[in-house]
Amino acid sequence: MEAVVWIVLGIALAIAEAFTATFLIIFFSVGALAAAGAAALGAPLLLQVIVFAIVSGLSVGALRPIILKHARPALESGETPIGLEAIENSQGMVLEEVDGNHGCIKIDGEIWQARSFDGNEKYLPGERVRVIRVKGATAIVWRDDLPNI
Repeated sequence: MEAVVWIVLGIALAIAEAFTATFLIIFFSVGALAAAGAAALGAPLLLQVIVFAIVSGLSVGALRPIILKHARPALESGETPIGLEAIENSQGMVLEEVDGNHGCIKIDGEIWQARSFDGNEKYLPGERVRVIRVKGATAIVWRDDLPNI
């Protein structure tokens, strides 16, 4: 019966992790499932709790830093950015006037919808802009005052 309680707790914790972005609760779920294994082998309750604590602690201490390292943006971790992250901070050329509501730019040969960063600035065709961030399929841009990097 104790094994079933640990399994239910492990599943509940795994479901709870789905609603957070912390990568913490899942390790307690793993600990609960390990305690369920101990209970299934006939271990007393105190040993089950010890197994839960040790497995949870080791999981948090050993695996969480690895997961968080890989979850960081490439620019923070020193890796080469890919995908949308690579578009940020890139240079673009205005094709259609860009303001706070609409616009079009060309980034590395691709045409992107664009909006000005503050909503008040307007950029005319032919001007260079710098991509501040990407929201969906829209580049949020600002006047390019930086040298070409």
